[in-house]
Amino acid sequence: MSFGVETYTVEFSTSGKDEVKDLTKKVEEKIDESEVDDGICLIFAPHATGVLVLNENEKGIREDYLNGLYDIVPEDSEWKHDRIDNNAHSHLKSAIVGTDRAIPVTNGSLDLGTWQNIFFIETDGPRTRRKLILKLIGEVSS
Repeated sequence: MSFGVETYTVEFSTSGKDEVKDLTKKVEEKIDESEVDDGICLIFAPHATGVLVLNENEKGIREDYLNGLYDIVPEDSEWKHDRIDNNAHSHLKSAIVGTDRAIPVTNGSLDLGTWQNIFFIETDGPRTRRKLILKLIGEVSS
């Protein structure tokens, strides 16, 4: 075995102002294309108004993500950034929750928990040009 680094991009669109988008299968497809057998998959969403989470794919909890984020950072506050483009709440949600995750890769598969999926939470949509950048680092098959 040798050490390698591979980079992939997952592109997608969102259709709602606020939306929870399951990108697990798209990320897994890139892992399948990869030659990394054991290592780590760094996932980064290069968007100042998006959120990246690992959690359960259940309708109620997906709604809870959006409602909980709204409760933490309500849209109707007097945010200073809203003077520019009225989306300060989206920037704050992104900053609080984050836009990156690291997931171990073992035997060429993501080591997600039984109830974990990879979600992008749109907080400032809809958007036609969203993406994730995947950096796979580890042992590759020779």
